[in-house]
Amino acid sequence: MLGTDSLLRHVLLRLSQQVISVAVNADAVAEDVPVVPDRVPGKAGPMAGIHAAMVHGAGLPAITHVVTVSVDCPFFPTDLVARLAAALERPSQIAIAASEGRSHPVFGLWPVTLAADLEVWIATDEKRRVRDFLLRHDVTEVDFPLHPTRASLLDPFFNINTPDDLIEAQRWLEALRT
Repeated sequence: MLGTDSLLRHVLLRLSQQVISVAVNADAVAEDVPVVPDRVPGKAGPMAGIHAAMVHGAGLPAITHVVTVSVDCPFFPTDLVARLAAALERPSQIAIAASEGRSHPVFGLWPVTLAADLEVWIATDEKRRVRDFLLRHDVTEVDFPLHPTRASLLDPFFNINTPDDLIEAQRWLEALRT
């Protein structure tokens, strides 16, 4: 929990204001949102979730790209989707987020036309590193500035991995509210 809401709830509230529909890549979810499980067997990592999103998006009318975010980064920008979309120069291009000189490829805008290529790549690449897949494609990186708060500057891709990170996220949440 972050404040009174789950991390998933924070992410859903932030993302739902930026897109026309939201789905979650998971085995089961408590929130009232469609679940899109991995289509590739064997817990194949984050790229399997991105693939599931692409396949799901390709099945929706008029969808050319899907956006992916990480649930453990609840402070991502409220203009993430608009800025990633504005950076695209070609329909086949992937746009990923960056901050402070580091890329955050799970925060990306992915063309659904790459789903078949990604499925083959997942099945044949032993390491399945997101960056390795990106090296095979036309990618643009969109830099997002640190977000000013009353406490200091917050990296909008602050990641909660440990109990200490969750405590720090609570402090950031309070700093953002005032």
